[in-house]
Amino acid sequence: MTGVDNDAIDRAWWKEAVVYQIYPRSFNDTDGNGVGDIAGVIEKVDYLDDLGVDCVWLNPVYESPNADNGYDIADYQSIMAEFGTMAEWDRLLDELHDRDIRLIMDLVVNHTSDEHAWFVESRDPASEKRDWYYWREGVDADTVDYDTDEGPAGEAAPNNWESFFGGPAWAYDEASEEWYLHMFDRKQPDLNWRNDEVREAVFDMMEWWLQKGIDGFRMDVVNLLSKPEGLPSGDPDLPNNGMLDLVANGPRIHEYLGEMNEAVLEGRDLLTVGEMLADDMPMETARQYVGEDGDGLSMIFHFEHMLLDRGEHIWEDEDWDLPDLKAVFTRWQEGLAEDGWNSLYLNNHDQPRMVSRFGNDDEYRRESAKLLGTLLHTLQGTPYVYQGEELGMTNYPFESLDDFRDVDTLNPLRNAIDSGEIEDFASVRQAVNANSRDNARTPMQWSADEHAGFTDGDPWIGVNPNYEEINAESERDDPDSVWHYYRDLIALRDDYDVVVYGEYENYLPDHESLWVYTRTLSDERLLVTLNFSDTPTAFSRPDEVSIDATDDVDHLVGNYDDVDDAPAAADLEDLRLRPWEARVYHLD
Repeated sequence: MTGVDNDAIDRAWWKEAVVYQIYPRSFNDTDGNGVGDIAGVIEKVDYLDDLGVDCVWLNPVYESPNADNGYDIADYQSIMAEFGTMAEWDRLLDELHDRDIRLIMDLVVNHTSDEHAWFVESRDPASEKRDWYYWREGVDADTVDYDTDEGPAGEAAPNNWESFFGGPAWAYDEASEEWYLHMFDRKQPDLNWRNDEVREAVFDMMEWWLQKGIDGFRMDVVNLLSKPEGLPSGDPDLPNNGMLDLVANGPRIHEYLGEMNEAVLEGRDLLTVGEMLADDMPMETARQYVGEDGDGLSMIFHFEHMLLDRGEHIWEDEDWDLPDLKAVFTRWQEGLAEDGWNSLYLNNHDQPRMVSRFGNDDEYRRESAKLLGTLLHTLQGTPYVYQGEELGMTNYPFESLDDFRDVDTLNPLRNAIDSGEIEDFASVRQAVNANSRDNARTPMQWSADEHAGFTDGDPWIGVNPNYEEINAESERDDPDSVWHYYRDLIALRDDYDVVVYGEYENYLPDHESLWVYTRTLSDERLLVTLNFSDTPTAFSRPDEVSIDATDDVDHLVGNYDDVDDAPAAADLEDLRLRPWEARVYHLD
């Protein structure tokens, strides 16, 4: 890297890395059953190496009945047969490490599957593991004003809490004659982290994986681990719009994570990123997780920018504008600049495709995919590339409910249709198609062959019809493709300290289509100019961005190929950006 003396920078490998997220079910199938597998990831390790990524985040491959596509874990230390074997997983780790690519695993410990041995034993009221989950007696149905569809006659769920996947957050268990809490699907009972033995068992499991040689964890909904002190008795009866505020960032969460850090993580050179569900995350709360005196996490995934265009329900969406998006990113860039570190993402397995959401997936698909990639790779933080993002993959044109597989799409829709809240899928199709998590879960598009080269069998979910145009094989053959552009972006982090560690400053915050910012590290600066529109836009360089006539100016990267690589300082006085044009200048 170029830049200032190493002693002046608080370096870490995970700050300089680019992380590639693999959703294995949809990545590459080698046995023809229509489901991606570990052998399929091994087959594509050279592809990852050619792209230049530094780390892989592997979504769950553990034993699971797949109520929530692997996020309902039945055995933390076994591999789902559908994905392969532990021996294949070991080989994958070796293949990645042989290429200096690290591996982080998904840690899902807010809940387990109801088929996990812990929960099976917990169903016995006399079991020593009864308190490993949240069990409660029901209440007299005549005394409450909410309905439940299960349980004995005359008995209602303990309260009116609703699952994040729709429907009650309590399920009745006939064997126990009590109700258990599940903040997500009914097959995902919540672990009781107040129980010391639960925490010890989780920490032992984490240690087991670290001993196998992994390089860290992505921690699923980790800020939900500490439930309100009232549970499992005397808890408040809140409307559903208070659920997230009730369970997020609970009273003992920092105690639990601090204990985790001390027992397992401390002293190891790991990447740990915590997924934080919250409608609004105060910056002081974020720093408690990632700051120098915090809980020891490397970074968090917040959702503030992911909520700009979302309504209360999956069939509702809102308009977003660029000033709001800039404001969110700027808040986090500035808020964690001195104490903490950012994760940078615009899509993942739980979000729609970013080029369909924040770009133009039609006429300017290629340009806007490159522009969004430029944004993520030139802000301060660690970029996360979700599989297919580097190709400019788009949302899927779902035609009916039969096309979906995601419980977070199907459950709320079916409940709303049954209750009469919405008429049918057709009446809300546009918003659901824009919002569904299944957009990210359609198969990776490897080639123009049948099923996009993903499988020789019938894929578990539909392949996007545009795979003949958008696929890895054609993109790698085209030097002007999104794939090659991403390769260039990733290489910049190796070449320039300022790309990783430079201080961010935003200009033109209220401009409706331009995002202009600088990154500064000692005498080095980046000037990043992005046009988020279908319309050419001219602007004068902000006065605060001073450029001396003696400064060396280089055009580092851009998504149009006719820009002067070494412009004079005067050439940056006035700029005219074409539709979805991105330019990054290096000033030294």
